[in-house]
Amino acid sequence: MKRLITTTRFLVLAMLVLFSVTGEAKEGIEPIVSTEWLAENLDRENLVIIDIRSGDAYAQGHIPNAVNVPLEVPFSAWTTMRNDLLMEVPDEAELFSMIGNCGITKDSLVVIVTEIAEPPAPPYPSANATRAAFTLFYAGIENVAILDGGYNKWVAEGRTVTNVVPAVKPVAYNGKVNEELLVTEEYVKKSLKKAIIIDARDADVYFGVTIEPYAPKAGHIPNARSLPTPWMWNEDGTYKSIDTLKEMAAGVIGKQGKREIIVYCGVGGYASSWWFVLGRVLGYDKVRLYDGSAEEWTRNNEMVKYTWTR
Repeated sequence: MKRLITTTRFLVLAMLVLFSVTGEAKEGIEPIVSTEWLAENLDRENLVIIDIRSGDAYAQGHIPNAVNVPLEVPFSAWTTMRNDLLMEVPDEAELFSMIGNCGITKDSLVVIVTEIAEPPAPPYPSANATRAAFTLFYAGIENVAILDGGYNKWVAEGRTVTNVVPAVKPVAYNGKVNEELLVTEEYVKKSLKKAIIIDARDADVYFGVTIEPYAPKAGHIPNARSLPTPWMWNEDGTYKSIDTLKEMAAGVIGKQGKREIIVYCGVGGYASSWWFVLGRVLGYDKVRLYDGSAEEWTRNNEMVKYTWTR
């Protein structure tokens, strides 16, 4: 028995040593990575940095080895317009082609880099980062992270930037899209009393004080709960602490349960941010995104609006 225990311990130690030496991608990546982490891992073989800023911004300077794939609305490699709806997921063939052209494989560790909007401008660029991340998860890429504080923080810290465009070796990406991440209008209708519906838009929009041009009806989807996306970031564009994000989520959703969570916004940008934080950062199960969002819902359905009287 003593010999068996000794042998078992030896095998466990040998496996740990082998893993530490090989440094395989199976260790994954945290969903939000710091500038310090990225600086230390720039030369990592399986790391792919995707800069989603405009081509002009990228040309003026970018993080070494970063590949530029701008996210623009209505059309870009990340989003398309389908049935007159903005920011829909791209067709599978086009999406897989973009992923392959970036040299991304299923084993890659992908870090999304965006710019940070200066207050009081809306944090749309930060939401674009989560939208890009969502699109990669949808395409079957599991190890995707966002650079906390974006390109702005990297530059503010005096870290290395370059104008050199990296040479990328394209690959044939043959993944499988995860349709379970998305829900349709009809699915939302059937789930109004069963699922937790999260409205990720600004509070003024949720309450009907403000009407957005692409969703010309005041208010929100029936039974939806307000969890404004801009609240998840600090003024410098970094994410609020995990404890704070947990408190925000628990205050609206409650603790982890068996109920499905459906997130929507105006067209699918802000919704991707809470999808990312709830599902990838905080570990909530069954978090899905309504891609058509308020833009589609208001075409065929009514919204509800809360009012107060003295």
